Amino acid sequence: MVDYLLSLDNWQLALLGGLMTWGLTALGAALVFFFNGIQKNVYNMMLGFAAGVMIAASMWSLILPAIDMATEQGTIPWLVATIGILMGTGFLFAFDKILPHIHFGKESLQEGIHTKLSRNILLVFSITLHNIPEGLAVGVAFGAVGLATNPEIALFAAIAVATGIGIQNFPEGAAVSIPLRQEGNSRRKSFFYGQASALVEPISAVIGAILVNVVSQILPYALTFAAGAMIYVVIEELIPESKDIVDEKGEHFATFGFVLGFLIMMILDVALS
Repeated sequence: MVDYLLSLDNWQLALLGGLMTWGLTALGAALVFFFNGIQKNVYNMMLGFAAGVMIAASMWSLILPAIDMATEQGTIPWLVATIGILMGTGFLFAFDKILPHIHFGKESLQEGIHTKLSRNILLVFSITLHNIPEGLAVGVAFGAVGLATNPEIALFAAIAVATGIGIQNFPEGAAVSIPLRQEGNSRRKSFFYGQASALVEPISAVIGAILVNVVSQILPYALTFAAGAMIYVVIEELIPESKDIVDEKGEHFATFGFVLGFLIMMILDVALS
């Protein structure tokens, strides 16, 4: 199986990884056919879990490998990491200000360029913001396989990134589709919007893989760019939204979810690489 995967082009590996993360999102969104609602505390834990996975992936799967690659290239590691992270956060900041979107429970606070698009579409756009850097992370991780001195280790590291992101995408799909169902949408429509929010992942994964293979010198920058974008999403969107508590009993749910997600992603990355 490993030999077959290594025989594929990097963009093909990235596409497979992106399709896997989208598939797990769709699987999570399919829970709307079995459940009518989702408790706020559970929703907050899901958001915390996603934040934990993204922070751990940013550190172990993106920033640390980028620093090692920058050292091998003879450049200043901390400078490369700083530039990439700043570019990633700046890109997502600009995207956040341009792409029209709203968040669950904050219907009156439309962000980005004003538009008359339906509320459902704006909610999906909000989750799409999360998925762009995730897709890029998968893409640059698989893009690094063909450029690595040990392709097998790089392949397992990329699989760890895709697996970790896919795991957190499962509850994220449910966190989109079920609230949409609670707001009166049909189950099919709720599922459609839930899975559609992750369609950008295989697309951005392929783009990321192609970019780092066309210009191999940018790989450390691409890795830290994806990390910076993911960190922006966590700080700007996931953590504030996850701390919207119902009562004092639920104030730690997001924290527990974060720690669980962080540990799972860390274990996957260390064990598979």
